[in-house]
This record gives sequence, structure tokens and C-alpha cells, in this order.
Amino acid sequence: MARIVVFAEYGEPEVLQVVEADDPHPAEGEIRVRVKAAGVQPFDAGYRRGAFAQYNPAVFPARLGNEVAGVVDMVGTGVTEFTAGEAIIAFVDSVGYADTVVAPASSAVRKPSAMPWTEAGVLSASGQTADTALDALNVTAGDRLLIHAAAGGVGSFATQLAIARGATVIGTASQRNHAYLESLGAMPVTYGPGLADRVRQLAPDGITAALDCVGGEANDISVRLLGTAERAITLVDWQAEQRLGVRRVGTDRSAARLAGLVARYKKGDLTVPIWKRFGLEEAPLAHREIETGHARGKIVLVTT
Repeated sequence: MARIVVFAEYGEPEVLQVVEADDPHPAEGEIRVRVKAAGVQPFDAGYRRGAFAQYNPAVFPARLGNEVAGVVDMVGTGVTEFTAGEAIIAFVDSVGYADTVVAPASSAVRKPSAMPWTEAGVLSASGQTADTALDALNVTAGDRLLIHAAAGGVGSFATQLAIARGATVIGTASQRNHAYLESLGAMPVTYGPGLADRVRQLAPDGITAALDCVGGEANDISVRLLGTAERAITLVDWQAEQRLGVRRVGTDRSAARLAGLVARYKKGDLTVPIWKRFGLEEAPLAHREIETGHARGKIVLVTT
């Protein structure tokens, strides 16, 4: 039997419950994975609350989780890339909060042996989201990129990946996270009233692109600083495009993109910061934590 996290109605974190279900079986082209770790994202909490019901309504009982790492224990017909016993990282569609999942073999890559399970479990969704956003902005050497909520999960990845591309990163964060952003190579700036002026002081020649990971007024400030919405992107604000012309982008996921992130990790160009870890049965606590908006890096669920 598999243990999975489900919710039968929108609501507070306590709607999340662990239930038992029959082990899933891999179809053609799929692998079954005994999950060691799974990432928790702000999107998951919003989906649980019903924040996206207008655009993407849940079918109850609903599940959550888009990034996992674990050990392959069964392969479907036609799968030649992996065999039972191999450690992998994979992206899935809203089934990751579980101790057993099936995933397309095409969504998985091998986990480096030196990579801890907790780090492997939180890379495939947030890391690819960050990389997709930088591609959409066409961030290159010489860019001066403003990242709103740079100390969060996606923000931490985007900061490192942008710097690896040769960009200068200015990252908004609370004062307590400034040293952390500096350790990633960014110039930190405190969010809140007066942010635009503080950014101008750090970048007297102006910013050239902006990435929003928090929503709301951040997008107004991006457009004000850029003078246009052309190189401003939001990952979370569904209304920003209508209000300001700021593009909202999702994640262009592929095994090739994920493999690129793993390669950067192996070279030492990318770290995977873990904020807190919780067991599957503690999924409500994990959601409480991510909803504070103060997580530095990633929150992870572990199955053992």
C-alpha cells in the first residue's frame, strides 16, 4: 500500500490528510518510484486554499506535489532508460506528496550519488521554473536583474542561475535574509515602502529586467523602474498582465532542462538550500510554514 496526502475540500492546512491507497503500477513508458523526498511549493498552498479555482479547479479528493526524488522499483513496458534500484529525480503532476508515485520515464534523470535526498527532492520543479523564467527574459551577461522574493525557493535558484549567466542580481528580501543573498552573490535590498529608490541607489544605471516571485505591488515597481513591461515577468500574479502588461510564465519542464540543473549542481555552480523538512503526516505544518512567506530556500517532505 502507498501513503498519499489528499484533501477533500478547499481550506486551511488541516484539510490535508494522509491516506492509504493501492500501489500504483507503471503504464507503458512510466516508472514507479519509492519517494524519499518531495518538494513543497507556494503554489501547492494556494491550490489547497482554492486561490486558483477560477482558472484551475480541483477535482476532489485532490493531491499535490510536482517534484520528487526516490528509487525506481518497477518500470513499465518500453522503458529502457532506467532499471529498478536506480536513484532518480523527477517532475510529476500534482502527485508528489506520497511515498510511492508513477512518473513518465521521460521526466526523470539520475540523482548524483553525493546529492542528499532532501536536496534532490526539491530541485525539479522550482529549479526548472527559475530557469524557464530566465530564458523567457533572455537574461545574459551584463543584465541587471531585479528579483522580488529572491530568498525563497524559486528566487534562490533564479539568483544563482542568473549570476551564472553573467548577470548582476538585486534581490528583495527581509533584512534577516540579506547575508544569505550576499552568500549567493546577489545585492540584497529590503522590500517595502521606498523600494524603488533603494533599487536605484544600487543600480544607478537602472535595471534591465525584473522577475516577480511574490505578486502584487512588486510588479508595479518593476514596471516603474524599467519604464516598460517588456522585460518584466511574474510567476504568481494572474492579474499583472491585465493591469500592467507583465507576462505571467509557467514552467517549461523537460528532462534536458533538469539534467542541466543537475550538471550545474555537480560542478558546484548551484546549491539547493533547504529551509525545513517535515514528514508526510506533517504536510499541514509544512503548508503553515510556507504560508508565512519567510522560508529561506525550500521546504521538503520526507517519507522516512
